[in-house]
Amino acid sequence: MKKTSVSYLFLLWIAGFLFFSCKEVQPYLNTKLSFEERADDLLSRLTIEEKAELMRFDSPAIDRLGIPAYNWWNECLHGVGRSGLATVFPQAIGMAAMWDSRQMFDIATAISDEARAKHHHYVAQGKRGIYQGLTFWTPNINIFRDPRWGRGMETYGEDPFLTAELAIPFIKGLQGDDPRYLKLVATVKHFAVHSGPESNRHSFDVYPSDYDLAETYLPHFRRSVQEAGAYSVMCAYNRLRGEPCCGDKYLEDLLRNKWGFDGYIVSDCGAISDFYRESAHHVVSNAAEASAKAVKAGTDLNCGDTYAKGLLDALKQNLITEAELDLSVRRLLLARFRLGMFDPEGKVSYAQIPIDVVDCEQHRLLALESARKSMVLLKNDNNLLPFSKEVKKVAVIGPNADDPEILLGNYNGYPSDGITPLRGIIEKLPHAEVAYAQGAPLAEQLPALSLIPSDCFYTDKSLHTKGLHAEYFDNNRFEGGAKHMRVDPNIDFVWWDTAPFEDLPQARFAIRWRGVLVPPVTGEYALGGEAFTGFKLMVDGQVVAEGRDRHHARKQYGYMQLEAGKPYEIEVEYIQDETEYAHVKILWDLPNPRLRQEAVDLARSSDLVIFCMGLSPRLEGEEMRVEVPGFAGGDRVDIKIPAVQTELMKEILQLNKPTVLVLLNGSALSIEWEAQNIPAIIEAWYPGQAGGQAIADLIFGDYNPAGRLPVTFYKDVNQIPPFDSYDMRGKTYRYFEGEPLYEFGFGLSYTTFKYRLRSIPEKVKSGDEIAVTVDVTNTGEMDGDEVVQLYVSLPESNLQKPVRALQGFRRIHLKSGETRSVEFRLKPHQIAARNHENVPVVEAGKLQVSVGGKQPDAASLATGKVVQALVEIEGDNYFINE
Repeated sequence: MKKTSVSYLFLLWIAGFLFFSCKEVQPYLNTKLSFEERADDLLSRLTIEEKAELMRFDSPAIDRLGIPAYNWWNECLHGVGRSGLATVFPQAIGMAAMWDSRQMFDIATAISDEARAKHHHYVAQGKRGIYQGLTFWTPNINIFRDPRWGRGMETYGEDPFLTAELAIPFIKGLQGDDPRYLKLVATVKHFAVHSGPESNRHSFDVYPSDYDLAETYLPHFRRSVQEAGAYSVMCAYNRLRGEPCCGDKYLEDLLRNKWGFDGYIVSDCGAISDFYRESAHHVVSNAAEASAKAVKAGTDLNCGDTYAKGLLDALKQNLITEAELDLSVRRLLLARFRLGMFDPEGKVSYAQIPIDVVDCEQHRLLALESARKSMVLLKNDNNLLPFSKEVKKVAVIGPNADDPEILLGNYNGYPSDGITPLRGIIEKLPHAEVAYAQGAPLAEQLPALSLIPSDCFYTDKSLHTKGLHAEYFDNNRFEGGAKHMRVDPNIDFVWWDTAPFEDLPQARFAIRWRGVLVPPVTGEYALGGEAFTGFKLMVDGQVVAEGRDRHHARKQYGYMQLEAGKPYEIEVEYIQDETEYAHVKILWDLPNPRLRQEAVDLARSSDLVIFCMGLSPRLEGEEMRVEVPGFAGGDRVDIKIPAVQTELMKEILQLNKPTVLVLLNGSALSIEWEAQNIPAIIEAWYPGQAGGQAIADLIFGDYNPAGRLPVTFYKDVNQIPPFDSYDMRGKTYRYFEGEPLYEFGFGLSYTTFKYRLRSIPEKVKSGDEIAVTVDVTNTGEMDGDEVVQLYVSLPESNLQKPVRALQGFRRIHLKSGETRSVEFRLKPHQIAARNHENVPVVEAGKLQVSVGGKQPDAASLATGKVVQALVEIEGDNYFINE
């Protein structure tokens, strides 16, 4: 009987093998055909309803054709974002401060390795949700034209040349170099002109001049398409000269017809619904009209629900044709084919990247190196820094000293081991006494939330047993009885992509904690929590705070008056719902009338003081609900450090201790008082997971800083035009004619560098390239990096032009006493001005070329930190064909 069964099964296997071997492979699955042929074949098999569904960002599966569900939304601004564990590099503005194109490529390569590994790990588990795909809505290359913009931290600064030179290697690192397959899809955003304010981005209509469009708002987008091959572009929320950007045929014509873009366009999230919403653009009446307008302008993919609501209606009403739909669907199918989504994983080399590349040692070291490179030494009077590691007692003071959130910025992933400045300094000085005092809140009316300690929780009002009763459910609706019950000491859990117990489903569980909270002091408390999915905090039956956000793990809180020693009934509910960063923390901010005095006392008893001040992603960011003086909707009203921080520093500075100020923030600050009075200042940005170690390395001399500002630090907000003016006159170093506090490109070192102009022609014909070579010598006693910067200006031209413009840079490393030659080649378009028809032209006359470690000024020219030469341009005007 056994022998017969085996024979029968063998015959069945042979029959099945012959059947499937003889069965014709559908052309769209035939890997011998081109991607274009395969996409055309698959397109021909789709119904019109299926085509419409494929244009949604959350495309459902089409089982009959073997098309799996796919969510196009993913983020990797400075590490794989919102998808659980990932290596977290400095925020984009910090990466820009590295002024290092090669490092940008290395970071992007590490990010894309982790992204590929995570995607295939998800697919193997049957997961195809948001933040699990291969199409990334990164990088944000909008120009940071005004320091008040809350999202400026996501950009590469205020200069289109620097932005392009950093975006190009980043895009290449994301998309890979395989001749057949894309590693990821990079999406440059937000096209076009988008850069705040956040409060009216859904309704604002921008009318920039032709000159500003050509010189500031568009050139880096063009280079990202033409030189980096960015395969996707995200259209912006705002209108451009009357047309919503996601429905603007002019912008599509630029991309596809003039620049040769052959990828797909995706809308910003909800941007197409803004077409018909009364509180937004309201240029059409309904979802069908909005869908038709967007598709006709080439917006292939909708982040939002407008296409789901209106695309088929638009077809039925003959507002668009199926042929127009096919153009978009074909582009989207091609993207999926080029990512290898319809091919066996064995054919796609990127599919072989193992999951253990995520958070690997090599990437951790790269994050540390990047954090070091991003830091800018703004001031160092009398060479106060670096401090000696022989110091005995150090005071670390400020609201940003020990807050892990300050490392991350926004659009971030979550590191396994984030190093705050306090921790970095403690680990740097194992034989010193390092003490911490918060000293002040970040800003008035913004609580400094910290974990509620276990000493304050009891199971009931008898106060006999510490902790909270916990019930763990195997569903996220609290249905049925609890699967597990226990007493938890407090609420501070990070489960990542697992569940608290093996028999709970990772993507669907819930927890309820009940017990008693006993506050240690009387006063008004901020009470709240943090969770990626959802939580609710109740005290004596009153809901104090709750939050639910699938995109951000933001802290939510409310206020309540509590009495010391009085037991309050507390109940907390947590819902886990499909996230790879399952976590929940319950937090508070205790009333502390001695907050400032504690910091002053600590500083008085210490040998040196390290201030950790600045801003926070809780204050600046994307369309936020922030009700704090000086901030509005994620943007800033003023650009100073919040006054409560400056007041604390003023009091402590009177103690005359050696002091350094470390700024952690995502945008330029007006720190005129600090710059006049504090002897050493470091700009550290939001530095990523290794930020605290990098700060300590710099302060105590284990790293020589060389970062440069990618934005201008103004003395006061009144130096620049209104925020909602997109006219570039008076903004950024290219058009600002006042005296900044710290200029674009500025940054100090622990060593010194001197420049010698080695070769530059005295005369050239218009239309010729110009070769410039300088010798750079490290004249100090410490090895270090230097950022060599080349600027051009046209002192005699009457055409439209900037004051000066960066047209070359290179970060190099020089040992003490070493000299290196650095060469630049200026192409005609880099030295052109624009005539009244807005055509770029190289005209006869003088060109001024400056090369050095900063922008030219009298002092730097006199000391050899910058060298300068005039080149005579001869011949007829040379017109640039754009």
